[in-house]
Amino acid sequence: MAPTSSALQWLSMVGVIWLQATIGTNTNFPAYSSPLKDSLSLSQLQLNNLAFASDAGKLFGWLSGIASLYLPLWVVLFIGSFIGLIGYGVQYLFLTNIIHSLSYPLIFIFTILAGNSTCWLNTVGYIVTIRNFPLDQQVVVGLMSSFVGLSAKFYADMVGVVSSSNSPSQIAKTYLLLNSVTPLAVSFIVAPMVRNIDVGKGHTKKIGFIIMFFITIATGVYASVTSLGLISSLSSPVNNLIGLGIFLVAPLAIPVGESVLEFWNNREEKVHPEFTIEEAKVEIVEFHNVQGKEEIVMKDMLKRLNFWLYFFLYFFGPTIGLVFLNNLGQIAESRGCTNISSTVSLASSLGIFGRLLPSVLAYFFSTNAISNSAQIIFSTAPMAGAYFLLLNSSDVSLKISAAIIGFCTGAFTSISVSTTTELFGVKNFGVNHNIVVANIPIGSFLFGSLAAIVYRKEGKGEDKCIGMSCYRNTFIIWGSLCLLGTVLASILYARTRKFCSNNRRIEPLQIV
Repeated sequence: MAPTSSALQWLSMVGVIWLQATIGTNTNFPAYSSPLKDSLSLSQLQLNNLAFASDAGKLFGWLSGIASLYLPLWVVLFIGSFIGLIGYGVQYLFLTNIIHSLSYPLIFIFTILAGNSTCWLNTVGYIVTIRNFPLDQQVVVGLMSSFVGLSAKFYADMVGVVSSSNSPSQIAKTYLLLNSVTPLAVSFIVAPMVRNIDVGKGHTKKIGFIIMFFITIATGVYASVTSLGLISSLSSPVNNLIGLGIFLVAPLAIPVGESVLEFWNNREEKVHPEFTIEEAKVEIVEFHNVQGKEEIVMKDMLKRLNFWLYFFLYFFGPTIGLVFLNNLGQIAESRGCTNISSTVSLASSLGIFGRLLPSVLAYFFSTNAISNSAQIIFSTAPMAGAYFLLLNSSDVSLKISAAIIGFCTGAFTSISVSTTTELFGVKNFGVNHNIVVANIPIGSFLFGSLAAIVYRKEGKGEDKCIGMSCYRNTFIIWGSLCLLGTVLASILYARTRKFCSNNRRIEPLQIV
């Protein structure tokens, strides 16, 4: 029984989900940054520069977009995997003394390479999603990107299983080893799955999406519960990893079921195939959806005011959120937080549900959906309030703020993909979106350096600072800039509201 086009369509989404769950290697940096700092005898400023280098690879992410225009997607996939193998692998070899000498500038360069690898893999995932689900882009992107939030949990459990000891040095080595080989291994598995599928006329995927929503929510709840250790029987890394593996395999039920169902239906309707009004409407909707978007090349995009509004609201909103999350462990430590790991896990887990929310809205309110630019306002405004809430010294305030920032940053990450296609079209998405997210490494450097300078100043020149004063001024600045990002989002919404409304309005085919 050969797989049908619809089954292959779903299978491509499963492949992208597996890819997303394993390519968030740069999110692991906070987990092994302290051991790395001790192993290399780095100062706090040097460590912050390495955190910037991990994000700086996105400055060259547009190369993956250009490559995707001319190379098969499987080639782009393996280029990204091998770049990550080199970037993380060389650092691993250095920490294990197989490479005896590696200067800090070289470590910085290899960290940039490692960060750049995720751009290539993300580009493949987004392009496959956009092309294979042209009528349900926002829904599938939200589902797909939700699994990025599992990366930190996935790797933490693997480290717990693989690591021979709990020493900080061994943990850092294990993280670097897994970061280097895991995405490559997964790429070999998903390469046949993540490809362009001729989706034909298409038909309703209601049941499939409902199943995926259930699986994604259940996976997020499981990851949250096991991260916080609320169920003692699931507290071991082996049990956690097995459970997570089951949830990651579960989406395969959809393409398998779709293939069986279509095979059975084709046998029943082989003699009298029917073309229904619903199918006619799907074709008309697809025509309007594809034709309604203006295709803009990078050179013209950079000349548009909407691009710069979008770029800077991203810069002053979720990018600051990512810097906060990268520093969350140290922020919690400076405030005397009693359970740092649970706070970090809480923010990461809420990010899963944040990424999923735009997908749910797009699915259940598809005919009168809230525009992407309006959703951006709702995702940036709460973050500004969360930074000011951090001026309160209680642990509850820290956990609430971390949850809000994790949730809203995740939501914006999901929304941003559809916003890029809505504003600048689908054809050049790989290049255009990587130009947009180039703001992340710039913000990581500027806002991270600001936090490090204030931290060191309040610590009287020492590398460790304890007390509310360590980040108080940083939170005030971040909150004020996030308010500015909310204003820019409101301006973008006002400028694009009419266009987006017209673009979403679909006139069904009149059949008499």
